[in-house]
Amino acid sequence: MKAAWYTKNGSARDVLVVGEMPTPEPGPGEVRVRVHASGVNPSDVKSRVRRPLDSDRIVPHSDGAGTLEKVGPGVERRLGERVWIWNGQWERALGTAAQFIVVPQQQAVPMPSSLSFEEGACLGIPALTAIEAIRLAGNLRGQTVLVTGAGNAVGHYVTQLAARAGAQVIGTAGNEERKAHALAAGASHVIDYKQDKVGERLSAMTRGQGVDLIIDMDFSGTSALLPQKVLRPHGRLICYGSNSTAPAPVDFRTLLWSSLEIKCFLVYDLQAQARREGLSGLSDLLETRALQHTVAARFPLEEIAAAHEMVEAGRKIGTVVVTV
Repeated sequence: MKAAWYTKNGSARDVLVVGEMPTPEPGPGEVRVRVHASGVNPSDVKSRVRRPLDSDRIVPHSDGAGTLEKVGPGVERRLGERVWIWNGQWERALGTAAQFIVVPQQQAVPMPSSLSFEEGACLGIPALTAIEAIRLAGNLRGQTVLVTGAGNAVGHYVTQLAARAGAQVIGTAGNEERKAHALAAGASHVIDYKQDKVGERLSAMTRGQGVDLIIDMDFSGTSALLPQKVLRPHGRLICYGSNSTAPAPVDFRTLLWSSLEIKCFLVYDLQAQARREGLSGLSDLLETRALQHTVAARFPLEEIAAAHEMVEAGRKIGTVVVTV
């Protein structure tokens, strides 16, 4: 099969190779998917740059969509299903940047015919992260929610889901295009964090009360806002990422005296019940076409380095997809 891979860490054009490798065979409880579209997430490019390799060769990307074309022993006959994939390259060497991928059958999720393969490749990390954040948030009706990075891939889904649940969404974004993207998803207001002082703007918008909840993509930056009382007393922060891997200072006095709650989660490592609920909820939303999906750009597999570079540049709107 044709695939892309790397054998060492480094820049996209230095280490990514496209060539032929053996087609994998499904074992017990596994299925083989003919990949049509492979989603490129920031975690994929970060892994290529700095995560130590645990195999001689890494085929990147955890997200993708395609057609189920072979099953292993013990799998009910699902041949021909259109499916999307989650955790394709999580703790595994062979991801979705290839003509075929073998995964446990539960990681190949049926998707409706109304969804394109490119849209299906947007779901695994971005949509499931948003679904879990909203699940942890609970009842949002009448709540005011700050969504950091509301114009980014995950934040765009979070904004849609929070608005759908009855929350007033205030987003942050770094340029006019992403601000417009967040507003179209249902945000009431969007703060340009590069031009405005987020703490001051939030204070003015909430009349000094702070928001009820923050759903956060960058703990390294948002933690510094907490002493500015951007969260009301007994407010909560749900966090799924950080732009810096360095330790982030947190003012304990602020947490204690305002009785704030911080909840972090890793979408790759959801507990079984949370995963089941997330998959079920997302399937319902897909069937009713209740979500907007944004494909930022499409690159053929031979141009996978350019796809990685676009993600690293940080200017995309939506998910970059590699077609196979």
